[in-house]
Amino acid sequence: MMKIRYFPDTDTVYIELTNREVADTLDLNDYTVADLDADGNLVALTLEHAQERANISDFSFQQLAAEPNRVMA
Repeated sequence: MMKIRYFPDTDTVYIELTNREVADTLDLNDYTVADLDADGNLVALTLEHAQERANISDFSFQQLAAEPNRVMA
């Protein structure tokens, strides 16, 4: 389950990778926050000033098929 939300009033993107409970939050820099679960796994990312930093006006999503012999983590 992955959800990407854009909040135009604050120009913020929230990327939720799992529905696990957030146990810790790390400020990666002035505009990026990482939420982690109790095991230290990434749960979500928050990007502030998204228009400027991530060019979200040109967003696309692709789901690629895994190669047959490739193990996905």
